[in-house]
Amino acid sequence: MAAGGYLSGTARDAFRIPPAVARHAISLYTGPGDTVLDPDCGSGTVLVEALRTGRHAVGLTEQQRWWAVARANVSAAKHEGALTDDMVLNSTPEQAPAQLAGMAGRVDMILTTLRPHDHDGSSQHDGRDDTEVGCRSGIHVRALMTQCRPLLRPGGHVVIAVRSRRHHGYLLNLSDEALAVGRAAGLVPTARCVALLAELRGDRLIAHASLAQRRAAARHQRAIGYPVALTVHHEVLVFRAPQAAALRAVLPPPRPPLTERGEAPQPGRSELLREEAA
Repeated sequence: MAAGGYLSGTARDAFRIPPAVARHAISLYTGPGDTVLDPDCGSGTVLVEALRTGRHAVGLTEQQRWWAVARANVSAAKHEGALTDDMVLNSTPEQAPAQLAGMAGRVDMILTTLRPHDHDGSSQHDGRDDTEVGCRSGIHVRALMTQCRPLLRPGGHVVIAVRSRRHHGYLLNLSDEALAVGRAAGLVPTARCVALLAELRGDRLIAHASLAQRRAAARHQRAIGYPVALTVHHEVLVFRAPQAAALRAVLPPPRPPLTERGEAPQPGRSELLREEAA
């Protein structure tokens, strides 16, 4: 990470979106001058790649340690010559509509990943086993979708990178849950991709797993009693917000005033009092 211009502490963010994945998604779904939001930005790789490609960057994180790292990474990108605007808030997705009220309907892309969260919403993963925290991701993605959806412009994109996780040794199906939540939020799924993290040599994948990852795989293997493969990819889900015209087509038309529907208006309180007095 340091070779890519990132602060050394960035590597401790085990659930960061790899810079190459973030850069590809941003370049594919946005243009220069667009605004990219990561509502759970962690160490800030999405923000840095947005700035480097000429986009405005907005990030939220509820952990002070990651806010400091993300802020330092963004400052380094600005020092390197990035000219677009940025904002890193020590906040949660639930607070986004209030804190970013002026950006409602103006965000061109929401790009984020699913991080494990415990009961009080704080991230609990620093390279440790995911077993105890993986099942909280469904609640977390629902909060991301529902709270940040009003900030997205019509036709804007939501891209979620889903890292494979295990619970008691078995892989969790987080992607299908994220798809269901996205549809419920009024978003249209447009793509489901694989972001490969391993090196491809001919027809073989070379996984560069850390010692902690290999130990975790060994624990899972002992738990379920058969070999466990290391996961070397993120599943990437792409959604799009309906265009304004398409949204109007599916919404019921507003009801006209009573007089336009040929119904007599109901008498007001003052008229009723006059009738009783007479």
